[in-house]
Amino acid sequence: MTVSTADLKITWEKLPDDFILDEQPVENIDQPLVAAALREILEIAGLIVTGILVAPNIGICATLNGKLVIKAPDWFYARNVQPLSSQEIRRSYTPNLEGDIPAIVMEFLSASPNDEYSSKQTYPQGKWFFYEQVLRVSIYALFEPAAGVLEVYQLDSSGKYEVQPPDLNGRYWIAGVGLFLGVWQGTKAERTGYWLRWWDESGEMLLWGAEMVERERQQRDLAQQQAEQERERSERLAAQLRAAGLEPEA
Repeated sequence: MTVSTADLKITWEKLPDDFILDEQPVENIDQPLVAAALREILEIAGLIVTGILVAPNIGICATLNGKLVIKAPDWFYARNVQPLSSQEIRRSYTPNLEGDIPAIVMEFLSASPNDEYSSKQTYPQGKWFFYEQVLRVSIYALFEPAAGVLEVYQLDSSGKYEVQPPDLNGRYWIAGVGLFLGVWQGTKAERTGYWLRWWDESGEMLLWGAEMVERERQQRDLAQQQAEQERERSERLAAQLRAAGLEPEA
């Protein structure tokens, strides 16, 4: 599939099997933990079904004026993605060829220099330009885990990213996912700090697996406590009846 703009000829071609991808280590441990936690919530909620691709650090491909450009966002979500055969391993994703344009792309910021805000139009294009003008991803989110700062941009009618204000709860509606996205502070596993989390339309926060286990334990403990209180109440009532010369009903 080919799309032409005033300055670019965009071709959607699959990454060649023999293409060697650059392997760059993540900048810190926070990034993979935040990405995995976002996916875990969707998976536990049963929201990752056939045709949904949720991936961290997988290259998204486009060929611009005959040159292959690959950007690997820290996290993205795409629909209507063609499944791979059992012999294939997904190394990359080419929108419009393998599935829809991602509904949301996220980048996690760190203190080191980066091009998440780069609108560089010449090869290799900056990420901002690539997501906005090439992919035309509806939602571009930038999250700084250390400070807990989340910026959400949405394509406006002119095809440019416009910063979005949060709602009264400090969250952002992500239409392509069908959930609210927001920042939460707390502890998961070995990390204490700021996290990105999902809330449903009613405002209920979707839980991680460990939180669901803990909630079920608390519910069991409460049920046991209520049962014990009821047993003690029944015993007191029976004792009062016997003291009055009455035999409690069996």
